[in-house]
Amino acid sequence: MQRSELIALLDATLEPWRFKDYAPNGLQVEGASEVKKVVTGVTASQALLDEAVARGADAVLVHHGYFWKNEDARVTGIKRRRLKTLLENDINLVAYHLPLDAHPVLGNNVRLAEVLGLTAEGQGGDQNLLWYGRAETVRNARDFADDLSARLGRETLLLGPQDKTIRRVAWCTGGAQGFFADAVALGVDAFITGEVSEQNLHLAEECGVAFIAAGHHATERYGIQALGEWLMQNSDATVEFVDLPNPV
Repeated sequence: MQRSELIALLDATLEPWRFKDYAPNGLQVEGASEVKKVVTGVTASQALLDEAVARGADAVLVHHGYFWKNEDARVTGIKRRRLKTLLENDINLVAYHLPLDAHPVLGNNVRLAEVLGLTAEGQGGDQNLLWYGRAETVRNARDFADDLSARLGRETLLLGPQDKTIRRVAWCTGGAQGFFADAVALGVDAFITGEVSEQNLHLAEECGVAFIAAGHHATERYGIQALGEWLMQNSDATVEFVDLPNPV
């Protein structure tokens, strides 16, 4: 398919214009005009770009791309090496950040809920990125966190009451630890996100709501996989997901 067709298809599905984001969504680095093979991954790291080159990809489709607000605009060091790899190999870089978090079918939040056995009941918070609902099984916080660890294949960090009975849950994938107070206001028993900050411990202990940090990468693997599978079903491009290990 043509690059323009690829971007039009993705834009129509993810509707990036609905979001106030921290980086540009859609085409970030222009490469080949014809796209036959796409490599997907969570982050456009050098390792992912090297995999794309080795696999003969014409495009890299990710959740975390480049050109974030307030980053150094100069093309030096790591940024230079990454862009050099893309440009020398005529590879397109396409990224969708908040639109991929929020999508009701292909998004990180809805796909994480499926993996963790959560039933969504609504959304709130900034740009409706905070999801809430019910846990599949009622259990205490320690057992709930251990079950999440098993499902994600990664040890989670549980803060707050270990014996709290978990029925209602809020979640937001990635670095959404700043949403914890909003989750508490919803009256949930636990909040799940990827990362953790120092103050989250105190809020968890003082409000009696369990905080579970399950990994930024680990919670955001599923949306980009779903988007790649959808793309392969709705285009003539071949799509391969590359999951590079990341403990964060």
